[in-house]
Amino acid sequence: MRKTLGEVAVMCGGNLVNKQNEDTVIHGVIRDSRHMSEGCLFIPIVGENYDGHAFVAEGLRTGAGGALWQRDRGTPPEGAIIEVDDTLEALQKLSKAYLREVGSKVVGITGSNGKTTTKDMIAALLETTYKVHKTVGNYNNHIGLPLTILAMDMDVDIIVLEMGMNARHEIEFLAAIAGPDVAVITNIGEAHLLQLGSREEIARAKAEISSGLKSEGLLIYNGDEPLISEVLAESTTIKPINMKTWTFGINPDNDEYPMGMLNHNKGVIFTTNVHKEQGIDLPLLGRHNVVNCLAALAVARHFNVTEENIHKGLSHLRLTAMRIEQVVLPTGLTILNDAYNASPSSMKAAIDVLQSMKGYRTKIAVLGDMLELGLQENEFHAEIGSYLTADKVNLLYTYGPLSAYTAEAAKVHLPESSVYAFEDKKELISHLEENLQPRDIVLFKASRGMKLEEVVDALKEKF
Repeated sequence: MRKTLGEVAVMCGGNLVNKQNEDTVIHGVIRDSRHMSEGCLFIPIVGENYDGHAFVAEGLRTGAGGALWQRDRGTPPEGAIIEVDDTLEALQKLSKAYLREVGSKVVGITGSNGKTTTKDMIAALLETTYKVHKTVGNYNNHIGLPLTILAMDMDVDIIVLEMGMNARHEIEFLAAIAGPDVAVITNIGEAHLLQLGSREEIARAKAEISSGLKSEGLLIYNGDEPLISEVLAESTTIKPINMKTWTFGINPDNDEYPMGMLNHNKGVIFTTNVHKEQGIDLPLLGRHNVVNCLAALAVARHFNVTEENIHKGLSHLRLTAMRIEQVVLPTGLTILNDAYNASPSSMKAAIDVLQSMKGYRTKIAVLGDMLELGLQENEFHAEIGSYLTADKVNLLYTYGPLSAYTAEAAKVHLPESSVYAFEDKKELISHLEENLQPRDIVLFKASRGMKLEEVVDALKEKF
């Protein structure tokens, strides 16, 4: 973002303390003082255990073009300061005003699983035809989404925004900032059961994305999940005038569904009832990613991306790390790294991917705890163990106290000698290093908090 401090003050509802700084041009917005850049606007956020205002004076001395200052933080330092009532609210107002001024089309994405992968696919398809800006990393909350918007160039055609949540009305708030032209709900899973209590409440939280849709906006959602349709029909669900819908999924009663799928070790080739003639070669593993791709295809067609460019976009697809990332190590050991997040539905999808892989000596699953599942967490972990059969996996390693339930339930279908349960990460790494062979394939799947990527990194060094 390139704006004068005078313009920024108006856009965020603040007051520029020194009018002589009115024409100072700022270049970009920073909230982390460690990443201060020349001419940036520094926004000090107040958190439970930190206060960015402590770094404002130093930031101005080291090159920041200006800074916001929250009035209840005392007297601001000398320099280019915009006083506001609340710096976080000012950040959000600024991003909303900037997005409206730029006029980019907006695609908003939410869902329990697959939203980051779907975001990456949508951006890859749209980038063949338009200038696109997208959420990077996990910048998908009330701070990250505004910062993503403010990092956008003024000539961007379409911005693709991922929206995450932990509670009701958080998606509604993000959608109000973004004002999507197109909204996508990938699915409804079990993540956040701890906070929301039921899948119905999770569906209501995800469906809040429709509240921010522009008039006659398009909502694309997973039609295999009946809860989404049920929630959309509720009188309390806010929707725009003349909202359009498009459903995708495996079932043939969706607007788009796969008609044939051919797995290979690098991905899936599939056709749909819409794309019947030429197979779509998706360089991602798993049927669940075919479903995610259907959502991306719907967005691309909405923006008139040609069939040729759809194929081109998928061929150049680059994903955020640790989403079924396939790595073949120098020794020939293959790793499937899906250690970014986990829920029962995504765990089963990852196991299905492992089952589909052909030509390996041993198929090994390393599964860690799934977090934030609420009162039924033990049962959910046992359910994963029951899902594991000899045709899906040859060896099972679990990591964490909850995954001990997975290990115990797995012994119904797998020999006890094929199941190992660990609560010490070093012991897990040591056992894997001693027993893995070059032609093995190993799946890693767990919630982010289990940090299974540390095990992956150790194996990369060893093999």
